[in-house]
Amino acid sequence: MQKIQDDILSYREMCDAENATLQRGMNYRLNPKYSVILMSQRNNAPYQDRIYDDGITIEYEGHDVNRKGYLHNPKDYDQIAKLPSGTLTQNGKFVQAVINFKDHKRKAELVKVYEKIIDGVWSLKGIFELVDFKVVNDEKRNVYRFILKLTNITSFDNEKLTQIEISHTRIIPSEVKKEVWKRDSGKCVVCGESSNLHFDHELPFSKGGTSLTAKNVQLLCMKHNLQKSAKIE
Repeated sequence: MQKIQDDILSYREMCDAENATLQRGMNYRLNPKYSVILMSQRNNAPYQDRIYDDGITIEYEGHDVNRKGYLHNPKDYDQIAKLPSGTLTQNGKFVQAVINFKDHKRKAELVKVYEKIIDGVWSLKGIFELVDFKVVNDEKRNVYRFILKLTNITSFDNEKLTQIEISHTRIIPSEVKKEVWKRDSGKCVVCGESSNLHFDHELPFSKGGTSLTAKNVQLLCMKHNLQKSAKIE
């Protein structure tokens, strides 16, 4: 079964979901239907990723050059789109996807975004469209920033796209997820189950509930999340 937005996974479960060992943050066309990125907004995160105030847009920082030795600091060098050989880096592949989209040569690249909440705990943030990029100077070097917008697609079950109304959802900020995880002790608030968990809005966003406070977000297991959804519908 494909994971859906706000499901909680271990690193191994995330890798199993993608049938790959995820060792880098940017993974262009990891699957023929989509790309995958890993992000983090923790204080010690290696890249500057952020969520816009609209609640559906992510700005994702591109990746650094490879470390070439103990004294080599990738943070001292511009991020690059091509290797000296001319081969596109992951940055370059994402840049080219945006260019092709803007030139109307293809649809926007679909990207599954996984977010690290705490060590060993990840969450599927959602499926996004890669719509733009920019190069910015962070006062030390030039870095890529990719712009992704949340779609209404929730999974790729049975080779088909499963969709919901975009108005029914909003990205739950990282700090809120972290607070909820700690408050609920990593367990379903109904039955105490510690696996197959999901970040759930007590009052759905579509009915006026907010994603911006832990007071409206809780941990539910798959069983009780489905039961609640059935009652709301």
